Amino acid sequence: MATSVTPPIYQNFVHGRYLANQSGECFDVTNPATGEVIYQVEVADESVQEAAINSAKSGFSVWSAMTPIERSRILLKAVELLRTRNDELAKIEVLDTGKPWQEAECVDVQTGADVIEYFAGLAPAQVGQQQMVGNDFYYTRKEPLGVCAGIGAWNYPLQIACWKSGPALAAGNALLFKPSEETPLGALKLAEIFIEAGVPEGVFNVVQGAVEVGQWLTAHPEIEKVSFTGEVGTGKKVMASAASTLKDVTMELGGKSPLLVFNDADITEAVSAAMLGNFYTQGEVCTNCTRVFVQRDVYDQFTQELKSRTEQNIIAGDPLDPTVNLGALISANHQQLVLDYIQTGLNQGATLLTGGEALSPESAPNGYFVAPTVFVDCTDEMTIVKEEIFGPVMSILVFDDEAQVIARANDTHLGLAAGVFTKDIQRAHRVIHQLKAGICWINAYGNSPAEMPVGGYKHSGIGRENGVETLDNYTQTKSVYVGMDKIDSPF
Repeated sequence: MATSVTPPIYQNFVHGRYLANQSGECFDVTNPATGEVIYQVEVADESVQEAAINSAKSGFSVWSAMTPIERSRILLKAVELLRTRNDELAKIEVLDTGKPWQEAECVDVQTGADVIEYFAGLAPAQVGQQQMVGNDFYYTRKEPLGVCAGIGAWNYPLQIACWKSGPALAAGNALLFKPSEETPLGALKLAEIFIEAGVPEGVFNVVQGAVEVGQWLTAHPEIEKVSFTGEVGTGKKVMASAASTLKDVTMELGGKSPLLVFNDADITEAVSAAMLGNFYTQGEVCTNCTRVFVQRDVYDQFTQELKSRTEQNIIAGDPLDPTVNLGALISANHQQLVLDYIQTGLNQGATLLTGGEALSPESAPNGYFVAPTVFVDCTDEMTIVKEEIFGPVMSILVFDDEAQVIARANDTHLGLAAGVFTKDIQRAHRVIHQLKAGICWINAYGNSPAEMPVGGYKHSGIGRENGVETLDNYTQTKSVYVGMDKIDSPF
């Protein structure tokens, strides 16, 4: 008789250790490639929440008193540990998210480590200003905000935890981080690494749960800033809640990003960008170029190559297989949502070039897979062209002239990313400067180095992550006026 194996249970991470809740409430975490529960996680109940806040305040008092160079050395040790444990952490990401090993192994952990390394290097470089005012003078100091909160998404769980903790900790803050309840383990492993590297207890705590825990973080009066990554509707709720205590907010939200392919473009390169920007991480990337505008002269060449490469080069299956390059969607519900969008596209008159159905690969028959899907005969008014699908679904649209395609590309309430493919350097810059998006690429797509600020226009976000300006956003400026003359008082 087969015996069932009880999945492990993970607790919240508070003040350098795992902390049990008092309610006993847990939630299941499912492997999207198998549909099986792989572990459980305890919810951060009131006892955990209170302990986490008190711990973060204590940790902040120690961490903020350290010199920036001391903080930098400790964070660089964490970077070394992240890179040493790359494969172990990448496997966790694969099991949690369903994304292919070949992506997680070289992107998720490495880009997270890159960001912490970048901000560790910047930490000692933060300086204030000094200026004479008559015989008096003033100077400014960059001081940390205090206890901050980060709320992560499920598509890049460890990377996002690094992107939020890197600048927050480098600036001297403490961070309470809540990962998505669908992919919660990577953040716990990051917390262990920070402690091992020498980050003081309480500086990085991980609290687990769904919307109720997120609402607690966004409304808590002792939290100074919230950085949220997720979809637009949730972002609006987070911002409204944060407004009750006048918190600073950073929002990295959704997109419906355009890719513009002009008739002089390298078509093979443009097809590569379109596939990367629609099928990487099985389409679950907020910057994806899901609206591909192709100039009429090269439309047939583009679609023929795209169809051929999509049908021949994409392999769905067990994400731990290094030959697989298309993984499973995050959940059964999300798989159905994507399939419903595909049906809506068909109902509204779009034509399937390829894909359009659920998949059941031999190596992962119970996973939540959707075939890479490309629609042609699309119009700007279609639901699949207007709404973020967050799956491997590409819409191709035809355009004739530059002014027309710029107007169409900008005709959305979202503005996260955009790309342009052309060999005309003047047109490339002329067009990209007119696109209303915060992250733009010319003859490239998706690259997001630590040095480059990322964030959106319009409903796609507020503030930026990465880049020099992000460190400033985790500090506040204190002005100190120094009087050198006697006070001139009428009293």
